[in-house]
Amino acid sequence: MTEFLRTEQHGGVRVLIIDRPESKNAMHGPLRTALRAEFAAADADDTVNAVILTGTDPVFSAGVDFKNLDRGADETGGPLGLTPAAVIRAARKPVICAVNGACVSGALEVALSCSFIVASERARFADTHARLGVVPTWGLTALLPRAVGVRKAREMSVTGAFVDAAEALRIGLVNHVVGHDELMPFTLSLAGSIPTNKAVAEMLSLYHRGEDLTVAGGLALETATSVGRTYDLAEFTAAGSSTAARQRGRTAEEGRR
Repeated sequence: MTEFLRTEQHGGVRVLIIDRPESKNAMHGPLRTALRAEFAAADADDTVNAVILTGTDPVFSAGVDFKNLDRGADETGGPLGLTPAAVIRAARKPVICAVNGACVSGALEVALSCSFIVASERARFADTHARLGVVPTWGLTALLPRAVGVRKAREMSVTGAFVDAAEALRIGLVNHVVGHDELMPFTLSLAGSIPTNKAVAEMLSLYHRGEDLTVAGGLALETATSVGRTYDLAEFTAAGSSTAARQRGRTAEEGRR
């Protein structure tokens, strides 16, 4: 934890909070270094089941801090250097981005690198690289079209126009939009619903490795991953019974509302 990146632990959920409100939570060198270190630490910590990344109100992050271009202690300044977005994409555990406000350029690349995104009703998203006369290097041109389609991605990148939370949900950029005060309670509940077993990491790996494959290639990858695998029948039966009981409980609760 640093003065610009706070951490909280909620059971098996690690929360990372970008805390540079005076700079619109822009990511300067020390913050980028801290983000890489904290994500790596959380991924290696057996007590952590999922990670949430958010920012201090009123914005999520304005992206890279162009007013403070000092490099972090472990940065080379080259395009092949390890970025916070790359560390997130390499994580074996689910990373949920809780976007509480404006999410711009480098911050959008970070959000897109997360497993999924929950947005506050106040969230706004934009890619302003072209307006600044720079080209993205944290993965935006690969990740944004996969989320929203290539035509919408081109429009966002070329115009730099903002997309509000409702539009972000409509085009598939985010998974959920919730009231601002419900952002963290909802995201913590979502993270807490993720099972604590090895299947989660393997599922995330299959999705990641299958992104550039054809359907046939993806099916072959899944089959190859499953060959020779065995399961403990008693554990499988117990897990199935527990899951069914929870589903019955949720259905009953919904019926009482």
